[in-house]
Amino acid sequence: MGSDNIDKKVKKKEKKEKTKLVEEEVAEDALKVKKKKKRKELEAEEEAAPVDDGEKKKKKKKKDKVVEEESEEDVPKKKKKNSTTDEGAIKKGKCRQSRGGDFTFTEHPAIVAMTPKDVLAEREKRGMTVKTGGTNDIKPVTEFIHAGFTSKLEKWMLSLYERPSPIQSQSWPIILNNRDLIGIASTGSGKTLAFGAPGLMMCAKHPVSPGRPIMACIAPTRELALQIAEVMNLAGQCLGIQTAVVFGGMPKWEQVKALKSAHIVVATPGRLQDLMQGGECDLAGVKYMVLDEADRMLDMGFEKDIRNIISTTPSSETRQTLMFSATWPKDAAKLANDFLAKDVMTIQIGSLELSASHTVTQRVEVLEMGARDARLEQLLNKYHDRKNRVLIFVLYKKEAPRLEQTLMRKGWKAVAIHGDMTQEGRLKALEGFKSGTTPMMIATDVAARGLDIPDVEYVINYSFPLTVEDYVHRIGRTGRAGKSGIAHTFFTVADKVRAGELVNVLREAGAEVPPDLLKFGTHVKKKESKLYGAHFKEIDENVKAVKITFGDDSDDE
Repeated sequence: MGSDNIDKKVKKKEKKEKTKLVEEEVAEDALKVKKKKKRKELEAEEEAAPVDDGEKKKKKKKKDKVVEEESEEDVPKKKKKNSTTDEGAIKKGKCRQSRGGDFTFTEHPAIVAMTPKDVLAEREKRGMTVKTGGTNDIKPVTEFIHAGFTSKLEKWMLSLYERPSPIQSQSWPIILNNRDLIGIASTGSGKTLAFGAPGLMMCAKHPVSPGRPIMACIAPTRELALQIAEVMNLAGQCLGIQTAVVFGGMPKWEQVKALKSAHIVVATPGRLQDLMQGGECDLAGVKYMVLDEADRMLDMGFEKDIRNIISTTPSSETRQTLMFSATWPKDAAKLANDFLAKDVMTIQIGSLELSASHTVTQRVEVLEMGARDARLEQLLNKYHDRKNRVLIFVLYKKEAPRLEQTLMRKGWKAVAIHGDMTQEGRLKALEGFKSGTTPMMIATDVAARGLDIPDVEYVINYSFPLTVEDYVHRIGRTGRAGKSGIAHTFFTVADKVRAGELVNVLREAGAEVPPDLLKFGTHVKKKESKLYGAHFKEIDENVKAVKITFGDDSDDE
């Protein structure tokens, strides 16, 4: 019944628009006839009565004006029919922006029928905030059928989910309207398919060219790259699209072989540049570029690499660029300004403040450094039944194997994952944790971003991370896909400079703030923008830089 009403409304609206166009054309034709008649009368007068030169000039000027008005009459009409940037047409969703892109998106009748009030209600209900860089404020889709994907891809997504997640709901129509996009949403919110599904649709329009991908996705870590590639390959089966994943620590020849039959490359920056320099991968044909967890790549010192990679792709006028993350610090915003189109659209799901997933229960306690081991064992006795998954985060690579050995000596079954391990060792450890063979994993921040590990019930922060953004990512390993989870965090005096930001995150989520944490103060040194959240210290350029060495305790990829 609801569908019939929508169809009637659409037909009524189309009929009204057609009638209006006919009336406008009739009026234009009548005006033309009237002006032509006037011109002929002036010509007849000129021939019938001789006049002096002054009068002749006046009549000629009058006649020229009529002719000029007649010729101008056709110009707006043609412009109205052919322009792709007419503001009225854009607002109605009838046409696309003029920048390059392969998508042709037609709004579903149910979306066309949404009023501005309906759009605002949908966004408010699902926690969406949309910032537009142009005139085209694009409506969200509410069902998979509204996105216009192929029936196979649509059925595949329906077999996994009931309806699009908030980030997918608003991202898809924006991307399919050929717009650049910044997507900010908590971990486990469906960001991979938010950029992945439209990317597959674009790739399906182009033949495979060995070593020349159509879509490129850059990720900060090997684990995240593998996770993205896994999702893209599963979804890609619906369209016959293959994804190659390239990263360091594995034989290069296997990755080069995979690139020969792949439309899509998912890569870490280092190995991708290596393949580009060797001529095995050419990004000159990339039409669709994705930077996933761009802020993390900047934190890890990959800014120069990212800029080098993007410089080899087509210009932003013909390349569509998307940036996705769970947090959005100032440096990421700067990168976006340099490489995304001016009419870029930004979607924020949830609070505009730095926020954690509200499906995660946050518990924070202030401890002495030396008290952490004993307290960790107490929590494991409370949380871990030796079958459910528990993820323990540490800060430095040396902490991971030390804690692994300590727990194993006490009878716990655990495995560590960190940057010093071989890729084979990391994959084996991760697979054991995912399958449940080893239900407890100790990890550095190599596992904090983007990994979709099913059913992690508890996250324990044995060591607090260097930034509150990383804290948000860490605890996002639990409470994924709408499920609930618990994150228990140890906070020491060494972490006091981040107390204010942590208090803000806890308060935003309605979590309990321990009195001992408040003793460190709630001051945040820099907070420039609600949307971008500049969590950084001012740097005095006059002070000479001092190199600080931590031995091998870094965790660079």
